[in-house]
Amino acid sequence: MSWWAIDVRTPRAQRDQAGAWLVAHTGQAVEEREDGTLVAFAPDEAAAVALVEDLGRELDEVEAQRHRLEVTDWSTRWREGLSARRVGRLTIVPSWLPEASEPDPLTIVLDPETAFGSGEHGSTRAALALLGRLLRSGDDVLDLGSGSGILTIAAVKLGAASAIGIEIDAEANDVAHRNGQRNGVSTRVEFLEGDASALAPLLGPVDLVVSNILRSTNTLLLPAIRRALRPGGVVIFAGMEQSEAEEFRRSLGDSGFAAFQEILDAGWWGVAAARPE
Repeated sequence: MSWWAIDVRTPRAQRDQAGAWLVAHTGQAVEEREDGTLVAFAPDEAAAVALVEDLGRELDEVEAQRHRLEVTDWSTRWREGLSARRVGRLTIVPSWLPEASEPDPLTIVLDPETAFGSGEHGSTRAALALLGRLLRSGDDVLDLGSGSGILTIAAVKLGAASAIGIEIDAEANDVAHRNGQRNGVSTRVEFLEGDASALAPLLGPVDLVVSNILRSTNTLLLPAIRRALRPGGVVIFAGMEQSEAEEFRRSLGDSGFAAFQEILDAGWWGVAAARPE
């Protein structure tokens, strides 16, 4: 199978709508480049053509170009460059390294496979760092867009009473389940497949939410996160570049959240905000 990329350009005012539509119709994350171009992915040319046509009917002002991606053996490629990494109190260790054989309680043994979340990306590290600072022992946690399960697992390793990951990608959820078992936390974590905007309010109230997704998706999730959080609860956002910080701070304020702590890692910005009492 040869995957195809679709580069989508829209006016700034329509970018969030286009990003949300692409996520909903592909079931995958969408890359947002510095120039505002959104990049979605399709499993073959026919699916790419259909996606472009459907998007054209959905939005009036949109330009989309598709191109074939280089064929890659992702069953092994994902291992390249991964090593043990310390983030705050936690150590992230790929399962094939010797350090994984006798992990301590604050070590996460991880096989990200094709799911997002290995600890090598600045956005994941930013979320992990804020989680280590702000999570309180006994907290109930929701992880939106849980990918490999790294943040869900990290939450219980850091003392959460329970943590639930929500992921729209069924394959990524399978990876997360395996990682939960690998770390011996299956009784304290749960991974659900579905739409976070629908599921999060049903799973609350919780003490802490972490959402390491695109800015456009984080913005759309703000009402659902507010409903899922207890008064005084904390939400950690990541997945955004430094250039997006000002715009997202405005969205936070408009939704009634008070930002109180920020972090930057390799150009990726994370922010913690509180729901008012």
